Amino acid sequence: MSQISSLAVVLTRRLGSNVRIDPFAVIRSDVTIGDDVLIHPHVVIEDGVTIGDGVEVFPGAYLGKPPKGAGALSRTPRAEGVVEIGPGCSIGPHAVIFTDVRIGASTLLGDGASIREQSRIGSRCMIGRYVTINYNTQIGDRVRVQDHSWLAGNMTIEDDVFISGGVGTSNDNAIGRHGYLEDETRGPFIARGAAIGLGANLLPGIRIGVRAVVGAGSVVTRSVADDALVMGVPARERVR
Repeated sequence: MSQISSLAVVLTRRLGSNVRIDPFAVIRSDVTIGDDVLIHPHVVIEDGVTIGDGVEVFPGAYLGKPPKGAGALSRTPRAEGVVEIGPGCSIGPHAVIFTDVRIGASTLLGDGASIREQSRIGSRCMIGRYVTINYNTQIGDRVRVQDHSWLAGNMTIEDDVFISGGVGTSNDNAIGRHGYLEDETRGPFIARGAAIGLGANLLPGIRIGVRAVVGAGSVVTRSVADDALVMGVPARERVR
């Protein structure tokens, strides 16, 4: 039996069974919620969001935020008004998921994580606290991104990648001085099974190879071969 607080604003009729919605949550009319979903206080869910079975959304999360440029951005945001959250996911307090985002089953978003439009996250991923995933970032299955890492727009992360805390990435060698050029603004490509150490920085357009390891604090300025170990500033290959 579902439990819907009288202090929540629930406009949708597409509710599964055994749903609990706590006080002061706001659920718009074009929202679909599966079975056994728990929505904590002060969650806002906008139109176009679909939530799978067994999902828990913690207090203050915002699902379906429309991207707004406010005249300050050099890139014009583009997004469909759709969010899909797979079954068994956990959405942490104050996480923000923009429109046009799809998240696979049993994925965890930590407290304050921000997922921008056009991004895709696979199944059984762990996105740590206060991680930013920028626009059009594609993440495979079983990826782990530790707290406070920053993933640039237009980048790809394949399956089974580990990214440690405080890792930075970038997608524009001109540092914004030439405006936004779609064909030239590309983040790193991180191939399957790679591991990125604490506080490393990955520059635009490089490829981190299959099962490669990037040492802590490294600045990676060029592509890394499969199975290689690199470290240093700038990062250079070492014997494993």
